[in-house]
Amino acid sequence: MDQQTRYYSTNHKVPEVKLREALLQGQAGDLGLFMPKHLPHWTTEELADLADRPYAEIAHLALRRFTGGMLGDSECRALCNDAYDFDVPLEHVTRKTYVMRLDRGPTASFKDFAARMMARWLGRLVRDRGGELVILTATSGDTGSAVAHAFHGVEGIRVVVLFPVKEVSDRQRKQMTTIGGNVTTTAVEGKFDDCQAMVKRAFADPSLTSIRLTSANSINIGRLLPQSVYYIYAYTRLADIAAGEPIIFCVPSGNFGDMMGGLLAGRMGLPVRRFVIATNANDEVPRFLATGRYEKIVPSRVCISNAMNVGHPSNLARLVDLYGGRMDEQGTLHQPPDFNAMGCDLYAVGINDDETRRTIKEAYAQFNLLLEPHGAVGWAGLTRFFTEHPEDADVLTVSLETAHPAKFPDEIRACVGVDPDPPPSLVGLDQRKECYTTIPADYDAFHEMLVGEFKR
Repeated sequence: MDQQTRYYSTNHKVPEVKLREALLQGQAGDLGLFMPKHLPHWTTEELADLADRPYAEIAHLALRRFTGGMLGDSECRALCNDAYDFDVPLEHVTRKTYVMRLDRGPTASFKDFAARMMARWLGRLVRDRGGELVILTATSGDTGSAVAHAFHGVEGIRVVVLFPVKEVSDRQRKQMTTIGGNVTTTAVEGKFDDCQAMVKRAFADPSLTSIRLTSANSINIGRLLPQSVYYIYAYTRLADIAAGEPIIFCVPSGNFGDMMGGLLAGRMGLPVRRFVIATNANDEVPRFLATGRYEKIVPSRVCISNAMNVGHPSNLARLVDLYGGRMDEQGTLHQPPDFNAMGCDLYAVGINDDETRRTIKEAYAQFNLLLEPHGAVGWAGLTRFFTEHPEDADVLTVSLETAHPAKFPDEIRACVGVDPDPPPSLVGLDQRKECYTTIPADYDAFHEMLVGEFKR
């Protein structure tokens, strides 16, 4: 894309902006989410040219289509090489089905892919503009640690992470609370949805305008663009590109940013047959797609796939927008999307904890496939999809594994009787000293903290 590319709000009440402004604002001024007005298109020949290239090079060739006018081509390449210095395994399981392990980054979570690119983009923008930027992030599990690690030590940027105190695993919490430096970690006596609501309200609070705020949650378009890359990578590694071979992706989903990255890749020309969208018991989106009625789950249900404990996903507004509808930040549907088209593209299903645990056991017993709870939700959803659509059983399929099993040692041990070897990022974590504060699920308490810490 060139420097004239614009980003509009899903609420359509504020002017369009360029990528630079969309990144720095995070959320649009009318509380909507930014979407690209136009998407570049990948031809078959261009996709075929990516087949043997390393991940960082594919990321550069994909992301430079969005960063024109903000970054030079050589700088975009250098940032991608710096961000993506880890493996992206595609593990063959059975027939034409693979698991893409997105857990080899520095915090052993798929969130590393977006957070590391965002940190480099925003770090560059802050250096250009000067001053201080405060990043507010709500997390239900892995976003907080990925963002904290990616932005740790970045000059001119400070990070505030909010997490629900009772709904993250010990290792997920310690990955956030042992960093320090320019990272402030705050536990909230509530749900992820409370954390997310407080962050969104802060962006719209006129009393905080003297603090330059942005978000590293998936409400920021800077999260979605890098996440589109690994769908392209998987396809070009596995498919018969010249023949236009279709592919199915299975995406375990909570706030639906990962899914939106895939849908953007599909709109850019990736021949995706279907997206299998698997949630845990917080199944408000599968029910919405099935009935046309949207009902938030308040409070969100506590499940072992804790990063997906979201009762009102932000990115649903983007999904509705992509299919011609309009939904505001409260979940009110002002214009219905094309449900028929959504039904052709998406198969959505909710998976409860019993089925999640059963899937962990069965995948390990049948295929020697070790899944953590989030990946198991995806695999269970894919299994159900193939049961209902046996005609697609031989279609090239990739299921996303979004976190390392060692992040959930108690569940893995209880299900299959093994202790996963920890990746380097988790070695010694249990012995590190934690530092965090706790506040009630109350915006006034959060506001007081922000004013005391950042307002000048």
